[in-house]
Amino acid sequence: MKRKQLWILGGGLAVVLIGGLSVAGMRDKGLAVQIATVGRENLQSKVSANGKIQAVTKADISASIMGQVTRLAVKEGDRVTKGQFLMEIDPRSARANADAMQANLQATQSDLTSATANLAQARSDFDRAKANRDAGIISAADFERAKTTFETARANQETVRRRADQAKANVSQSHVGLGFSTISAPMDGVVTARRIELGETAVPGIQNQAGTVLLTVSDMSRVEAEMEVDEASIPTVKLGQEAQVRIDAYPNQTFQGQVTEVAGSPILKLSANEAIKFKVKVWIKNPPLTIKPGLSAQADIFTGNRDQALAIPIQSLVTREIKPKPGETPKAGAPRDEEGVWLFTKEGKTQFLPVKTGLMGDLNVEVLEGLKGGETVVTGPFRIIRDLKGGEKVHEDKGKKKDEKKG
Repeated sequence: MKRKQLWILGGGLAVVLIGGLSVAGMRDKGLAVQIATVGRENLQSKVSANGKIQAVTKADISASIMGQVTRLAVKEGDRVTKGQFLMEIDPRSARANADAMQANLQATQSDLTSATANLAQARSDFDRAKANRDAGIISAADFERAKTTFETARANQETVRRRADQAKANVSQSHVGLGFSTISAPMDGVVTARRIELGETAVPGIQNQAGTVLLTVSDMSRVEAEMEVDEASIPTVKLGQEAQVRIDAYPNQTFQGQVTEVAGSPILKLSANEAIKFKVKVWIKNPPLTIKPGLSAQADIFTGNRDQALAIPIQSLVTREIKPKPGETPKAGAPRDEEGVWLFTKEGKTQFLPVKTGLMGDLNVEVLEGLKGGETVVTGPFRIIRDLKGGEKVHEDKGKKKDEKKG
């Protein structure tokens, strides 16, 4: 064999040998993992949610009578004051009904006058008949006839009186109906919606169905964000908690808020696959003057804080199934999973340690039980953490640490 070929063959063997030693060295070191030291820091937990802006106080105005819109005095965006005229629904039918009720009242009152006069005459005849009967001047039959006439007149007068009272009530009701044809602003505010046009027909609600909303007047001096919070987060949301609200229409700005309402029942789902969410209202303390209802918003609701809390990175927290000991039967209602961390022991091996957690921050989670501080926990990579069983040999991935420092 030529000298050149010997050199090439020798070089190749050296490369293979070095590579084999390198792999063997990596195997001896174990799995390369990222680690972190358990320490203390200030934690603040929050719940994030999406929603829409709306006025705290608003009035949806619907029609109380059916008819064509004959006058329309406002448009969306107009400012109005309480009592200001907004629109009119054709009053002719309501006015005709009021006139008919008034005429019926007058006729009934005439009947009442006549019935009252008849009663007075019958009472006079009865009194005279009674006196004559006591004197023995008239027969018992004539006396009974006078008595019957009197009682009939009295009953008739009572009937007509009641009809007159009903007629008065009908007149009052017809005036109310006539008043429904004119719609005025129920409060000071801004017309934030107008869903009717001049000449269109307004339709009132029937039974349990509400009528069409014609106008919406909102008091935009006090606005709130109506948020949808998922079921996993809603137990930590309480009245009075502070919040920060971001509105898409006002980028790079945050607005201070406060939770004013937490729903006790979930929002009705439109489909079976839709997540369960609860309505939470956040009052915005410093809204911009040009804010409008319906704008998209995001809110961070601050649900708790802890100074110098013992904390670990969120990615180090794992959940695993609790396996009963041989021959042991799990108790009914006992937890089936437990939270914990993988310790990086002094011997360079993994060890699972159960922990009890508290507040959840952006990047870290509070540890209430299980750790004292100063321990080293495995934080990644996830593909390794998920397959750990305990007792694996590991070493710190220093290359990853250098990349993080450069970043």
